[in-house]
Amino acid sequence: MNPEEIISRLIHRDGMMLIIDKPAGVPVHRGPKGGENLEESFEALKFGLPRRPALAHRLDRDTSGCLVLGRHRKALERLMKLFKAGAIDKTYWAVVEGGPETDEGLIDLPLGRLDPTRGWWMKHDPAGLPSQTKWRVLGRGADAAGKPLAWLALEPLTGRTHQLRVHCATSGFPILGDTVYGTGGATPLQLHAREIVVPMAKNGPPTKATAPVPAHMREMLAQCGWSGEAHTPTLPRSAGEGGDPGIGKSRYSGC
Repeated sequence: MNPEEIISRLIHRDGMMLIIDKPAGVPVHRGPKGGENLEESFEALKFGLPRRPALAHRLDRDTSGCLVLGRHRKALERLMKLFKAGAIDKTYWAVVEGGPETDEGLIDLPLGRLDPTRGWWMKHDPAGLPSQTKWRVLGRGADAAGKPLAWLALEPLTGRTHQLRVHCATSGFPILGDTVYGTGGATPLQLHAREIVVPMAKNGPPTKATAPVPAHMREMLAQCGWSGEAHTPTLPRSAGEGGDPGIGKSRYSGC
């Protein structure tokens, strides 16, 4: 990704952090076999600072949306503490096969490694790490073959590897396009990190950023009732969550 492309994906910029809209299909860091990755483009995001920003968390290769970077060491340390403490609110959008019978709920299933000796694939494991995901149905529909679909807002309360994908699949409604935990197929993974709320300022409101719906998800979301960004439903906020309603409305805010 060239400098112009990575800069065009900025959603938020301030003195402490950047939030970018990660494209699907690109890993965030270099893998053992090399290849294109987002980190190799971070040199273009220094904006006058001596060092390039660094990842405060991860998104899977095929997941798109909000990705937070710390601009310097102290900022990165604070961000990583916030993520570890579960103080950062994240909302993902997903299109799933079938869908839950009710309109909202909580998935509470501990997760562990599928094979401790290789890979990062996960499974429901009663002896695994506690893992919780809140979900809400935003719309329902069907694909071209008439198979039912549902559009979900997913809020991970813990941050396990592949948590949303395993939770949805184990609950009987795998994320559409998931080649590991679902049925795969030609459709790209329908999972998008839609919104993030970061309480970075100690004496101010949290920063809220929203990533626009990517092109590869618009068709399936429309099948479930999504009618564009101007008609997006408003999600109820968690108790105690604040925030400036003006933050994150544009693709780019900050200094």
